[in-house]
Amino acid sequence: MKKIMLTTAVSCLSLLSIHAAEQKQIRISTDNTDLILQVEDNGRLYQSYFGEKLLNEQDLKNLSWNIREASDQTVTPYGWEVYSCSGNDDYFEPALSVTHNDGNMTSYLYYQSSSSQPVEGGIETIINLKDDKYPLNVTLHYIAYTKEDVIKAWSEISHQEKNPLILSSYASTMLYFNAPSYYLTEFSSDWAKEVRMSSQQLQFGKKVIDTKLGSRAAMLVQPFFEVGINQPVEENQGQVLMGTLGWTGNFRFTFEVDNKENLRVIPAINPYASNYELKKNEVFKTPEFIFTLSQQGSSLGSRNLHQWARNYGLKDGKGSRMSLLNNWENTGFNFNQDILSQLMKEAKDLGVDMFLLDDGWFGNKYPRKNDGAGLGDWEVTHDKLPGGVPALVDAAKQAGVKFGIWIEPEMVNPKSELFEKHPDWVIKQNNRETYYFRNQLVLDLSNPKVQDYVYGIVEDIMVENPDVAFFKWDCNSPITNIYSPYNKDKQGQLYIDHVRGLYKILERVKENYPNVPMMLCSGGGGRCDYEALKYFTEFWCSDNTDPIERIFIQWGFSQFFPAKAMCAHVTSWNRKASIKFRTDVASMCKLGFDLGLKDLSKDELSYCKTAVANWERLQNTILDGTQYRLVSPYQTNHMALNYVNEDKSKAVLFAYDIHPRFQEKIMNVKLQGLDPSKNYKVEEINLMPSSNSRLQANNKVFSGDYLMKVGIKVLGGGDLQSYVVELTAQ
Repeated sequence: MKKIMLTTAVSCLSLLSIHAAEQKQIRISTDNTDLILQVEDNGRLYQSYFGEKLLNEQDLKNLSWNIREASDQTVTPYGWEVYSCSGNDDYFEPALSVTHNDGNMTSYLYYQSSSSQPVEGGIETIINLKDDKYPLNVTLHYIAYTKEDVIKAWSEISHQEKNPLILSSYASTMLYFNAPSYYLTEFSSDWAKEVRMSSQQLQFGKKVIDTKLGSRAAMLVQPFFEVGINQPVEENQGQVLMGTLGWTGNFRFTFEVDNKENLRVIPAINPYASNYELKKNEVFKTPEFIFTLSQQGSSLGSRNLHQWARNYGLKDGKGSRMSLLNNWENTGFNFNQDILSQLMKEAKDLGVDMFLLDDGWFGNKYPRKNDGAGLGDWEVTHDKLPGGVPALVDAAKQAGVKFGIWIEPEMVNPKSELFEKHPDWVIKQNNRETYYFRNQLVLDLSNPKVQDYVYGIVEDIMVENPDVAFFKWDCNSPITNIYSPYNKDKQGQLYIDHVRGLYKILERVKENYPNVPMMLCSGGGGRCDYEALKYFTEFWCSDNTDPIERIFIQWGFSQFFPAKAMCAHVTSWNRKASIKFRTDVASMCKLGFDLGLKDLSKDELSYCKTAVANWERLQNTILDGTQYRLVSPYQTNHMALNYVNEDKSKAVLFAYDIHPRFQEKIMNVKLQGLDPSKNYKVEEINLMPSSNSRLQANNKVFSGDYLMKVGIKVLGGGDLQSYVVELTAQ
């Protein structure tokens, strides 16, 4: 017995010695931020620091002791484990939960090795962890984009056990904070009510933001958040964590404050109804979590993310965007070839780049006359469009504009030929009454045959019509009646495999048609994540195009997305607002029109043409410039922001009076981002014909220093007034 105990003690000491020999620090750094991880003498990996970049290398050795002082010695004697597992010595929410072949639900991960390598825009750090009792491996990935001050993190899970493991939670990463208080800003949603910003203080316990909708996943909540450290999130001051998950499916953010008032942040796929069977040697890759830690409020954090997105996050992030005229608000389903040809001529006269044909162009046995039939049957309705898509492409060429087309390839109406032929291609329960969302069901994208069919929709259009210049890809329904006829024995993988199937389709589209821009749409802003945006040049923020509502919606989305990713259209929603106000609001983003131009007066149409020409001329500044949010609609009855181009020779200021109170005090608008040593000419543009600027500063020259410190009087007391001001360095 003594011999056994001695052998065991020697083995433990040997293991401890091996771990101690491996003790090291791993530094993940941008120009302004340090995330420092520490392998402690127990061989496990902990976060020792996350904050403003440390200037002195010699200070790093003190971090391990500092974090131990902040931890609860009786529970987590080494601090905050970077990828904590269920069943170990941490009592709080884990990153990973595994059931092993023998039924054991406990895992401990020990550091094995790490390496770093240069990648486009930064440095990738790769850390290998392994369980000491089971052949379970986790590889942590971090890419630090140095100039943009953005870090991207994800994990890869694999094993060599005989039978599949069960994964019941699988986070992308974990981050920790030690501060007196924490304040969460979340972005809740619904159709036509996207990105409603609200804040709350995080107290002991867990706050969870999640979605269980599957395909139209972000319909009720957006996949991003902000956490103010020590204070509520402010625009231009204070420490703020801003994070977003690249996953076009169910997601979950967990914010847990522990007994020592430490905060852990866990971004992940939502494991709801998703116990995943991981096969031997299969690699489970979690979504990328993209985050920035700003020391100067959310405004700087947004600029970090915008610049990162244009450089690395968006399809064709550095390219231009096409202005357009869409037919939906004008015609609905009621159009024919002649009507569309006339609208293309109107698009050319307006000055936009493209005509976009929306819903209602397909189906013959079940023509698409409303949203109750035809979805899934992607052939042109012959009696409506006898010349097919080729005739429409030719008509667009003759008019002098590009041609784009709407599709909703992931969905099907029960009243369709596709459903009649392939009912087994649909996510649907056969032993219960079917629930229909918007008269449609979701195709099972986990099925490779369905993936081929959906990809074929795009390919068939492009092979017949290689000059089609744009796709609007819609997705109007969440997954209902959850059951996969294809994966009958692995229903717990459907939510995940469905999203993976979507990516396989989009990857083929991108590979074969890399230069065709696409709009990501999902009943409005129901899809808005950076994984999908690897395949889409832009996304549709909301079906709500009321300009007042859009001011709030675009303000919210601008927290995480650059203007060139956000589509904004001028429509007839809210006719109380002038055509100028509606157009000026849309001009802050990627501009489009979706209304009957013949309903406009001569002066209104003339104004729209001028506004389009100005937007095209200033596209580089608006879409690629640095954005500064100046006046919040959440805090005032006004809104203002400005863009500045790269060399600070040009800026554009957008300002709006929404519903000012009687004789309320109106402050000067102080611009940001200008060169204080340059002089700028101030000129109001986008004026209605025969009207003059009301700005006292119009056509005057001011230094950038004056414009940023004193500002100009641009806001007023009128209801629904808008101002677009161009500033040009002299």
